[in-house]
Amino acid sequence: MSKRRSRQSELSRLATQLNMTYHAGEHNELISELRDFRTFSKGFRRRKKIRHMLRRQDGMLDYDLRIFDFHRLKGKNKRPESQTVFYLRSKDLVLPQFWLRPETVLHKLGELLGRGDIDFVRFPKFSGRYRLTGDDEVFIRHHFNDELLHFFSVEKGWYAEGVGYYLILFQKGKLLSAKKIKELYEKGMYVYGELAKGT
Repeated sequence: MSKRRSRQSELSRLATQLNMTYHAGEHNELISELRDFRTFSKGFRRRKKIRHMLRRQDGMLDYDLRIFDFHRLKGKNKRPESQTVFYLRSKDLVLPQFWLRPETVLHKLGELLGRGDIDFVRFPKFSGRYRLTGDDEVFIRHHFNDELLHFFSVEKGWYAEGVGYYLILFQKGKLLSAKKIKELYEKGMYVYGELAKGT
């Protein structure tokens, strides 16, 4: 069995376990819907592809959960980058626009130049690991409760963005196996549940 067919088979079984549907082909129509996220806004549209989508939605379109592989070619050298993404649209979310990503040395240098992020004194590990930014600091602090801050204090390497009804979560450059996608689903649903408490 080819690697591609093996992935299709594994994800089809996983979709059944998670009460989701599975679609193996390309779903590039979603790219325009995701253009407000920084992750998806960079680069030319023709260099981006979405494949291997798991999906669950309710009949009234109040809830739409998708997990998919996102591929793009970056920069002049067209360097490939791929990652598996948890994406959720829910009327239970009313999120401030925020960006969460692992903090790097460049971020720390930026802070010395006055480009600060949102830190939490009671969660120094979170503040040391992640850079959290957004336009409405008070609203963001309201949504990032103790449980969520503890989660990210323990979990490393996550990228998350939220705005309005929309949330995405992923680890950059990681195309996940079916087993890891199940973990992504569970962690994504946890993050969603905690953020929804702030609504």
